[in-house]
Amino acid sequence: MVIGAARNRPCTVMVCRGCCCGDSRKHPGTDHQWQLERLLAAATQSAGRLAVRTTDCLGPCGQANVIVVQPSGEGRRNGGRATWIGWALDDDCTDDILRWVADGGPGVSEPPATLELQFIPPAGEARARARGRGRARG
Repeated sequence: MVIGAARNRPCTVMVCRGCCCGDSRKHPGTDHQWQLERLLAAATQSAGRLAVRTTDCLGPCGQANVIVVQPSGEGRRNGGRATWIGWALDDDCTDDILRWVADGGPGVSEPPATLELQFIPPAGEARARARGRGRARG
């Protein structure tokens, strides 16, 4: 049973803008503000089907800029889960994210193949794998 707001939850794009993501010193060829403005404009024009949030740090700084696409209520009911995207640095990547979200996002539509190449493990999952590699085998 899905209750109220969760049923109609929009697809949410979480944009990292912390220590590394959005930093023009780390990625001087990227217009970080333009990327965020494009995402926010798409949310405004989406009639409630897209929300955009920013956060200070999502964790995988070596893969900056990081964006997480969270499924809509419908996508979650269909088994969609948050999808982490690394190296989201150019207009092509932003276009792919916006196209995917417009088509429904995780659990509703397949992502563009070029965007799938930028999928990364969630920060917690990557840390857990790294800890597992450091354990003694026996």
